[in-house]
Amino acid sequence: MYTHGHAESVLRSHIWRTAENSAAYLTPHLQPGMSLLDVGCGPGPISADFARLVAPGRVLAIDPAAEVIRTATASADSASNPNLTFAVGDIFAVADQLPPGAGSFDVVHAHQVLQHLSDPVAALREMRRLARPGGLIAVRDADYAAMSWYPKLPALDRWMDLYQRIARFNGGEPDAGRRLLQWAHDAGFNQVTATASVWCFSAPGQREWWGGLWADRMRDSALAVQAVTGGFATAGDLRAIARGWRQWAEDPGGWFTVVHGELLCPA
Repeated sequence: MYTHGHAESVLRSHIWRTAENSAAYLTPHLQPGMSLLDVGCGPGPISADFARLVAPGRVLAIDPAAEVIRTATASADSASNPNLTFAVGDIFAVADQLPPGAGSFDVVHAHQVLQHLSDPVAALREMRRLARPGGLIAVRDADYAAMSWYPKLPALDRWMDLYQRIARFNGGEPDAGRRLLQWAHDAGFNQVTATASVWCFSAPGQREWWGGLWADRMRDSALAVQAVTGGFATAGDLRAIARGWRQWAEDPGGWFTVVHGELLCPA
């Protein structure tokens, strides 16, 4: 189960992502003419950036959620990115879903995907199978336990505990960032480049945006529904956490970092 779901407050952050702020570890390796598979693409802004970077090479962007693929397709600029195709697809079934003659890919990429899978090692093996010999597998995932913020508000501590419990109940690993290297070794990769990078939200507009979207998720998202129906929290608990996010966003000294692990694995 995808813990976040696809509420507006979730897509608000997904649409914000770009190759510059979410895949800078990979972009120096992209060249015109390459073929790229973007796994778990969401609404597709990173995919669109990739399409521009590898043009005239092709980009196939897949996500198992049909509704988010419809959003990506509707918002795509087909004139600017004629080499970009969105399709409903699952990493564990991509090989069977590719059109005849599609072949393998120079780059297989996944951003914030492995943390939601019950078998991330198997997913890495499948990504390798989809890459051509000499191709590149690139993954980036957040590490929730490594996130840090100021001021230290009890409501945000409760948010972290709640998210960790729900994500693991759903079969995921919210602290995926620190585990990527071991997962790659378990998947049989020998030559791996492991790095880390952060998102930092500290300017007033950044705090308003980041705190606001998490406050909204506590009120109306798949995460909020799962919290209540699964017995992890009450509606009152969620309202208190949402107020904590608003309080953090309004603090002139508010600061939040999201730490990510990154991997580049030659196929």
